[in-house]
Amino acid sequence: MLHAFLLSFGVIFVAELGDKTMLATVTLATTEGLVGTWAGSTVGMVVADGLAIAVGKALGDRLQATTVRIASSIAFFVFAAIMFADALR
Repeated sequence: MLHAFLLSFGVIFVAELGDKTMLATVTLATTEGLVGTWAGSTVGMVVADGLAIAVGKALGDRLQATTVRIASSIAFFVFAAIMFADALR
């Protein structure tokens, strides 16, 4: 359990540095209260991660790990292509 905690913490911490969510939180903190911004961003991340964990567990119980990895890689590239195309417009 400790290994899962440390691995999840490390990966999420590094992945979230400088992303859109962090920039939105920085922007909110400049105009809104510190505690409200911290509480809202924390609860929002917990709810989003809870959904991801539930979906991951459900998929993991029904699909092989390789299938999940391939599908998530394809989804990542599809969303990246959509964002890239949107940026070019």
